[in-house]
Amino acid sequence: MGIFGFFNKNKKETLDKGLEKTKTSVFDKLARAVAGKSKVDDDVLDNLEEVLITSDVGVDTTLKIIKRIEERVARDKYISTSELNGILRDEISALLAENNSDDNDNWELPADHSPYVILVVGVNGVGKTTTIGKLAYQFKKAGKKVYLGAADTFRAAAVEQLCIWGERVGVPVIKQQMGSDPASVAFDTLSSAKANGADVVLIDTAGRLHNKVGLMNELKKIKDVMKKVLPQAPDEVMLVLDGSTGQNAFEQAKQFSAVTQITSLAITKLDGTAKGGVVIGISDQLKVPVKYIGLGEGMEDLQLFSKRQFVDSLFKKD
Repeated sequence: MGIFGFFNKNKKETLDKGLEKTKTSVFDKLARAVAGKSKVDDDVLDNLEEVLITSDVGVDTTLKIIKRIEERVARDKYISTSELNGILRDEISALLAENNSDDNDNWELPADHSPYVILVVGVNGVGKTTTIGKLAYQFKKAGKKVYLGAADTFRAAAVEQLCIWGERVGVPVIKQQMGSDPASVAFDTLSSAKANGADVVLIDTAGRLHNKVGLMNELKKIKDVMKKVLPQAPDEVMLVLDGSTGQNAFEQAKQFSAVTQITSLAITKLDGTAKGGVVIGISDQLKVPVKYIGLGEGMEDLQLFSKRQFVDSLFKKD
């Protein structure tokens, strides 16, 4: 086996292990939903609806999936319960594809300009700074020159944590004094990254949601200042969510999308929860692609999201 195949195998094993709690929960519930039934009927569909909702897929997305399965049942006249697993896999894959969640398999960036700028948002405690550190590691491992910007200037711990990650990964961190203007930090970061030929820039931001107007104004100011250095910046506004919080993650996603345009999602801590269905629901409700998923504490445990591998792992029978 070549080295590329070896790393792919490791990635798949990490994904399978990380989704184990969600998968076990879903399969146990599915088994109860179809118990004693040979075909998919109204009772099975009612039970399936409960399975998906309690797996944190979300009510609206669950109803959409149920409607699609109802249409297949009406069209095909007879669908056995043994086929239900495959049908679920097909419909969820189709749903993720409609929300532009791709099968990302490498850390390449657009070749038409650099640096590629990712503005990272999310409330405190979701793993935002850790995700930035792991992203920096993955980009550096892929041969990219990375710069980090510590624009969460309201918490000394956030700046310190990002600096620790910078040292650990071996990438520069641009920072200012506690309480400095976050937009000024972003300006300095992009200016330095541009001058030194960086390939990718990751900017950390404050995670305060209790004052939405203040947060909206702050993010707008950061974006406006970025454009003075790089007109296309930011290339991506990535929202980090803690997958283990289930419906709370839904609510955070809605609130952040109300104050700024989100273009990608990173969903963390999926290894510690049976609520992995939240990946499907949030992507569908926001119409924003999932780009990264966190499956553990290790550097390699942050993965590029592949809808095909995610659904295969979730619905693969052992």
